[in-house]
Amino acid sequence: MPPEVMTDTMDASTRVGASNAEKGISSGARKRRTSWTPAWVPYAQAAPLALVFFLFFILPLVATFVVSFWNYTEYSIEPAFVLSNYQDVFYGCFSGSPALCTTFATYLSTLKFVAIVWVATLLIGFTVAYFLAFHIRTLPMQIALFMVCTIPFWTSNVIRMISWIPLLGRNGLVNEMLTSIGLVDAPIEWLLYSDFAVALALVHLYTLFMVVPIFNSMMRIDRSLIEAAYDAGASGWQTLTNVIIPLVKPGILIGSIFVVTIVTGDYLTIGIMGGQQIASVGKTIQTQINFLQFPIAAANAIVLLAVVLLTIWGMLRLVDIRKEL
Repeated sequence: MPPEVMTDTMDASTRVGASNAEKGISSGARKRRTSWTPAWVPYAQAAPLALVFFLFFILPLVATFVVSFWNYTEYSIEPAFVLSNYQDVFYGCFSGSPALCTTFATYLSTLKFVAIVWVATLLIGFTVAYFLAFHIRTLPMQIALFMVCTIPFWTSNVIRMISWIPLLGRNGLVNEMLTSIGLVDAPIEWLLYSDFAVALALVHLYTLFMVVPIFNSMMRIDRSLIEAAYDAGASGWQTLTNVIIPLVKPGILIGSIFVVTIVTGDYLTIGIMGGQQIASVGKTIQTQINFLQFPIAAANAIVLLAVVLLTIWGMLRLVDIRKEL
């Protein structure tokens, strides 16, 4: 082997050895820098949030579950372990009567609003999110229009609900306009204090909970996938159903969980917009609390929680959100 070739080979070997030595030193230094960290540090970092979660979620939930087994009379509440509260919740439900019991009828009324509001918010939320994600090209304009969607949240729920009364009332703006142009001879009664008014107010209040997660999922879609679908000859509808919707499933699921859980327990909107005439599970619990019937109210709350968790479990079975995310 010529001397110059041998020299180059030795220099290369020296450089490789030095590089490996530097990597070993760097790796050792990195290990030395992190090896001193105690194992309890991650737990200490998570402790504040875990404490808040325990104090404001787990502890009240356990207390509610315990109180649901207490005994109560017209004058007192006694710590005990009785099942009469749950028996009262389902009183007459399994007697074999063809008529629905009060609890099942109340849940049916509540689930009716849940279904109507879920479908309406999904259609509106998907349309708004699609427009913001794919038809608005500039980020500042997307932010500006997204802020417009949040305008209803600048005021409280009560003010937003009360604002519908001058519009939908018997002498409200809508009825006045319809009678003035001759479309109706008398004011329409079902515009306010009805199922329509309740559903309208709920959609108005909670559509944003569907827009945000769907919009977030759409913004994460690789635009080259859509271009590839168009290049392959797919129509707009085929691209929507075969590319966009499957990729947006996590956002749809998260938004659905928000809407379903909130509407299921809502009692204020149903009470105000329904004229205190429409039954719901949340309103039943509120009434029992107002009459200081805490044990049966707690039992109703536990049953409602079980129904909500069962609904969420069913939705999670349809979409593996951990895999999709």
